[in-house]
Amino acid sequence: MTVYFIGAGPGDPELITVKGQRLIRSCPVILYAGSLVPEAVLQGHSAEQVVNTAELHLEQIVRLLAEAHARGQDVARVHSGDPSLYGAIGEQIRHLRALGIPFEIVPGVTATAACAALLEAELTLPEVSQTVILTRYGHNSPMPPGEELAALASHRATMAIHLGVQHLPRIVADLLPHYGAGCPIAVVHRASWPDQEWVQGTLADIEDKVRDKGFRRTSLILVGRVLGAADFAESALYAEATRHLFRREGAGSSD
Repeated sequence: MTVYFIGAGPGDPELITVKGQRLIRSCPVILYAGSLVPEAVLQGHSAEQVVNTAELHLEQIVRLLAEAHARGQDVARVHSGDPSLYGAIGEQIRHLRALGIPFEIVPGVTATAACAALLEAELTLPEVSQTVILTRYGHNSPMPPGEELAALASHRATMAIHLGVQHLPRIVADLLPHYGAGCPIAVVHRASWPDQEWVQGTLADIEDKVRDKGFRRTSLILVGRVLGAADFAESALYAEATRHLFRREGAGSSD
């Protein structure tokens, strides 16, 4: 048997990979994070055991995985977004390795990608930002040395900040010295869910806008000049003068 850690995407049931959907529909055991994964993602399954793990602790989850292993049953362990990003799969994998239980990770669409799509934004623009930093706000547990928000902000790259909307004033204070008050910022609540909402503004006014919306959780913060950029260089990839393996000199001509 195999435990499949499946990224179910940010919320929209259609934003799941074909492989992830196939495994959910074929595995006899499904353990899903019900606080973040909608039940619609499980539509079409034929599993004999389906468990919402939102109220379970790690040892209980591992016990269920071990019991399925003893029965020789594959498990669809369904997480939101992409399981390799804030999916809390590391500690599960550590237990599975200790128990000799095979596993596989099936990637998924990230919340960051869903937010960019909603905002109709490319997060990497030539001469504006070529780097995206995915991080979280270190409140309940400290960040590793050098990964404090202010240190990351010094790069002035596009940044996606998880788990931080409740601490927005502190986040803005850390970002302001590096990005400036006029830097665009967006806060997206439950991206791709039916009740998704978002606000866009600048570091100077975003706090008031978020307060008016009442966002308190399940929100992603995106900040960076790419969100408001209109005047930027075009990519060399599609430039007429660029020659590469798939577009040699003279290609496309009528001669």
